[in-house]
Amino acid sequence: MSNVFTLLAAASALALGVGVTAARAQSADVKSVVLVHGGFVDGSGWQGVYDILKKDGYDVTIVQNPTTSLADDVAVTKRAIAAAPGQVVLVGHSYGGVVVSEAGTDPKVAAVVYIAAFAPDSGESVSSLIANPAPGAPVPPILPPVEGFLFLDKAKFAASFAADVKPELATFMANSQVPWGLAALDGKVTAPAWKAKPTWYLVATEDKMIPPEAQRAMSKRAGSTVVEAKGSHAIYVSDPQAVAKLVESAAKGAAH
Repeated sequence: MSNVFTLLAAASALALGVGVTAARAQSADVKSVVLVHGGFVDGSGWQGVYDILKKDGYDVTIVQNPTTSLADDVAVTKRAIAAAPGQVVLVGHSYGGVVVSEAGTDPKVAAVVYIAAFAPDSGESVSSLIANPAPGAPVPPILPPVEGFLFLDKAKFAASFAADVKPELATFMANSQVPWGLAALDGKVTAPAWKAKPTWYLVATEDKMIPPEAQRAMSKRAGSTVVEAKGSHAIYVSDPQAVAKLVESAAKGAAH
């Protein structure tokens, strides 16, 4: 009988150990990150953030959105979420904030992070959010559409989008713009992720594309954990450390 009790005790201890291990696993940081770019650019601007997160042990996927329509971009992003291991911190910059607001309701998404991004409510789009700028707010140098696509004025790109990026890189970004489809600009969010998921928001205080006050208003409405950093709209390029730090805070916060 003593052997039976010994075996039972050992089994109980093993089960307890497994339970503790499982609990620790559940409370561990989320280790997958999906990065979503905005309009006029592609995913390559995330490289600095990517390098930091990879060094810190995160599995990082950079989405290459076609920016043709919101539906197309959400579909591409959802495929990236599905392929990522475990739960995901979903990060969007600028128009990417619209994409992650729509795609972030995916069950695998543990947290959503906005980087100088639009955080629309149900029925809102980039078009509706920029329709009535505040008096004195900077106006992005968006050229008239050509065959349904938008570009920024190359001569004004650096000052508006990337004022704190190295001049040669800002010039390259201006000359390698990705056409931004009007269907993406007009795409309306149905059920924003920020109503169901914890969110974090980085306000870029020198932004000339999305006014900082608009960023503050959207982040407050979303109930986000907010940090502010001095930087242009391209803060994810110019200050990847600040961006990566917030993403890692979200990965830790979402796990508890």
